[in-house]
Amino acid sequence: MEIAILAPASVLVIWSLIMLFWMAGTRLPAAKKLGIDVGEKPGGRGPDIDPRLPDKVAWKSHNYTHLMEQPTLFYATVMILAIAGAGHGMNLYLAWGYVIIRIIHSIWQATVNLVNVRFLLFLASTICLLVMAVNALWVTLL
Repeated sequence: MEIAILAPASVLVIWSLIMLFWMAGTRLPAAKKLGIDVGEKPGGRGPDIDPRLPDKVAWKSHNYTHLMEQPTLFYATVMILAIAGAGHGMNLYLAWGYVIIRIIHSIWQATVNLVNVRFLLFLASTICLLVMAVNALWVTLL
């Protein structure tokens, strides 16, 4: 098993938790300031209050949601590569590239959020993931 490739996955897990705390640390005070009672609606979800919050507060929530979406494919791909013994060389560099770009994407989305730049960051990280996924398929088929 190649464990070096697990490091970027671990960093992305920690980053996701940082985004969770950043989101909560801005969202809860903003909701309170606007008089929103987050416990008023049984079964309510965080996204239900986004339209009532300032955009810069909601952006952090949106990014946290994004970190729970595509990165799940990244984690699976990393595990396949690690187990198959292919978590080194180009795959390791791609994994670090994916994580670094996703962190930049998070900071961008949570602060500036110009979609054209955000999309390019998303595209770059997706290309890293795509190449890793193809490599994972390749090593598992052969």
